[in-house]
Amino acid sequence: MLSSSLAWNLLAARGDEGVPWGIVAMVIVGIIGLAILIFLWQFVSLWIQAFMSNANVSLFELIGMKFRKVDARVMVMSKIRAVKAGLGLSTNDLETHYLAGGRVQNVVSSLIAADRARIDLGFKTACAIDLAGRDVLEAVHTSVNPKVIDCPSTTSGKHSIEAVAKDGIQLKAKARVTVRTNIARLVGGATEETIIARVGEGIVTSIGSSETYKAVLENPDVISKRVLERGLDAGTAFEILSIDIADVDVGINVGAQLQADQAEADKRRFQAEAEKRAAMARAREAEMLALVQENRAKVVEAEAEIPKAISEAFRQGNLGIMDYYRLRNIQADTSMRDAIGKPDQTPPKS
Repeated sequence: MLSSSLAWNLLAARGDEGVPWGIVAMVIVGIIGLAILIFLWQFVSLWIQAFMSNANVSLFELIGMKFRKVDARVMVMSKIRAVKAGLGLSTNDLETHYLAGGRVQNVVSSLIAADRARIDLGFKTACAIDLAGRDVLEAVHTSVNPKVIDCPSTTSGKHSIEAVAKDGIQLKAKARVTVRTNIARLVGGATEETIIARVGEGIVTSIGSSETYKAVLENPDVISKRVLERGLDAGTAFEILSIDIADVDVGINVGAQLQADQAEADKRRFQAEAEKRAAMARAREAEMLALVQENRAKVVEAEAEIPKAISEAFRQGNLGIMDYYRLRNIQADTSMRDAIGKPDQTPPKS
């Protein structure tokens, strides 16, 4: 635009001198052509690189990528790598995945690695895995080179899986799970956390079903066999190759501790029941003492009525003096017999 303005200024300044209009037009055309060449020059090097590599990326496709805000260098380099690896990928496929937010270079690298390792991985599957947020290249590497997962995980804060055998002895186990990626189940499959949780559950179940802790210590591989038979990798993105018990330690005697706690609880319960019965007995004793005192009061009250009855009998003539003396003699005889019948309360002489 600056060059065009300069040309028009020169034309106005020298208009009286009779400058030919043809020269002015040629200058304008030259300036426009130079601007076009400058614009196209940024794509020429990429086009030449793709042409020399038989990548078949046209100049118009590179210009279209510029307007679609696609990184042309990434497209060209990815297309060259795909062509050299013998992958039949089109520029449109790569550009579509790029516009969808995918990592084109990562997908192409994973396809090359899968092709070399003879793993069945298609372009659409790789794109789906990449768009799902999974690292498809790492998945291919894990499928070729299986990785080891610690159970329990080091990030969980736990150092071992604790379980109790039937004899009440606690065992602490550590396991290492060797897995490889299952490409077919990678999209929608469960992650490593599910594998760790399932293996931990299987170890707890295996130890809990053992009769004694000694049987587990003698044959730790029994745990591995039982866990593998459960098919713990179903629905996950991995295939379990092996489960190895790295360490088994003896913990506390949970059964004895539970029995001691139960005995202590029973002791407290029986003590509470005994105290309850003792309190009830004391209350009953107090009630009986109160009843005895009440009956004694009634006896005293009844005895107080006897002299009145005797005097009344004398007045009415129902009781004579001799009858009264005989009654007194009987009372005295009865008192004497009671005194003789009681044991001797005199302390023995030293």
